[in-house]
Amino acid sequence: MAYDKLKKALLSVNWNANVKAFLDDDISLPQKMAQCNLRIAIWSKQFEEIDTGNPALPFIREMQLAGSDAVTLTSLSLYKPAAAAMRTMLESSLYYTYFRNHPAELATLVRNTEFYVEKYELLDYHKTHTPNFSERQKVFGLIDKLNKWYKRISSLAHGQMPGDWRTHRSLAKTQHVKDTLSIVVETFAEGVEIVHDLFLCTVGRELWNDFSSEAKRYLIKGISGDKKAILGLDTA
Repeated sequence: MAYDKLKKALLSVNWNANVKAFLDDDISLPQKMAQCNLRIAIWSKQFEEIDTGNPALPFIREMQLAGSDAVTLTSLSLYKPAAAAMRTMLESSLYYTYFRNHPAELATLVRNTEFYVEKYELLDYHKTHTPNFSERQKVFGLIDKLNKWYKRISSLAHGQMPGDWRTHRSLAKTQHVKDTLSIVVETFAEGVEIVHDLFLCTVGRELWNDFSSEAKRYLIKGISGDKKAILGLDTA
């Protein structure tokens, strides 16, 4: 009987209509999410090609898939689960910047479920060991933006904000709410921007000379000349 009720509720939602509404009602929203995932895809491709064989690369694949999950869930009007995917996207990018140079710790992470590295430890590592990180991150206000965004998205993912990003009282009534959808899309865009800035200040800068010219031009588009100089980035 419980199964029959679940089946009825799931089939009562017009999931295709939700996706169509997401794509058609305000095209600027899916366009923004598509551009965000394109940026993530370009970073991912460069790392996959340049850092070949690095055991931490699965974090990059997880990051890219989490970005896709966030868009998929948003299109279905499942905003709260989308928050969890956004958090996974950011965490995976952070883990990659650390574990790519820490194979012993990565092996322990895989082997020992009680081992983990806190977000602040990852950032402290970069402050201490990544050349010019502190100066570069100031260009974007990276640490402040990252901490504020992470706190907000974690409160949603952990259920600390009941009702936020929850636009329906029952499964059968799952549908889009325009104002909430706009907030979700903007939050996703902010998260992708943080990932982008993080890479420019860490591993992306380290491997920059091996990036394709096309990728370089795309990734630093819109960054002022002064900021490019501080970051030490070229497009050649």
